[in-house]
Amino acid sequence: MDFPTVLPVLWFGVIGFGVLMYVLLDGFVLGLGILAPFAEDGAQLDHMMNTAAPIWDGNETWLVLGGAGLLAAFPAAYALVLSTLYLPVLMMLIALIFRGVAFEFRFKATRGRRFWGGAFAIGSIVVAFAQGVILGALVQGLPQPTLAGGVNSSFAWFSPFSMLTGIALVFGYALLGAGWLVLKTEGALQALARTLTRPLVLVVVAFMGLVSAWLPFLDSRIMARWFEGGHFWWLAPVPALALLNALALWRAAKAQGRDSRPFVLTLTFFALGFAGLVLGLWPYIVPPHLTIWQAASSPSSQVFLGVGILLLMPAILGYTWWSYRVFRGKVEADSGYH
Repeated sequence: MDFPTVLPVLWFGVIGFGVLMYVLLDGFVLGLGILAPFAEDGAQLDHMMNTAAPIWDGNETWLVLGGAGLLAAFPAAYALVLSTLYLPVLMMLIALIFRGVAFEFRFKATRGRRFWGGAFAIGSIVVAFAQGVILGALVQGLPQPTLAGGVNSSFAWFSPFSMLTGIALVFGYALLGAGWLVLKTEGALQALARTLTRPLVLVVVAFMGLVSAWLPFLDSRIMARWFEGGHFWWLAPVPALALLNALALWRAAKAQGRDSRPFVLTLTFFALGFAGLVLGLWPYIVPPHLTIWQAASSPSSQVFLGVGILLLMPAILGYTWWSYRVFRGKVEADSGYH
């Protein structure tokens, strides 16, 4: 392939990496909010939130990178996605703001702490559900734009499949949150997280199996991608590895003394699921109409923006690595990080 053909592939990789990093890093913070109703009292919820307090603000950087990269490198895809999915996107953004306000206000409030704790939980659940709906709508395929430049319906994203993926992502983020608590806490809170991990593994695996079984029937192209031309044999290792990963996660949930394993295995499980989606939908960035080459901006624009990414990406990665390294220890209920 020549250079102008390779450029959209590189940008697709950058945007995909940014989205995956956001899902992995902000996913466990959303998971803490989803698990907030399971806290025994306000002090235990404080402990849960303190595990993420020093690092959660930086996680949205990856969401901004993914959105800005999509606008710059694939403007046609950005226009179609935002015009069709503006309702769930708006719901996600409002809930992100609501969650952030609740996170900060709860620590400052002298009265109404229970209200802000509930607001943190509700905001986290709505964000997770909205992101799952957006994912499901993209995977299912967006309607063909009309000649007037609009789309067929403002509710084209609403379907049984998108509702399923919305609920699935709520449970997936809860699993990430449980793994994070096993990694960062000890005592009663860690025991609670371990207790929740195994049921969540079962639920998430069931949802992933249902979504994976449904996916090939959404579009004939997806069916062909998986089952024609011998593709199944080189794509099959991804779901096989995901099942093995789930089994290892199930066992790690009760294994004492290796507190990092549940969280690491959950991250790997999400990464394998993301890889399976990308492989199944390739080369479409907005199925079933836009491939990455059809949606790409001009090569000169992509090169110009690529220079900025080469400067920006190391800074984001460096900051992320540094912040997680500084706050890498366990979090005590009373004294914080140590």
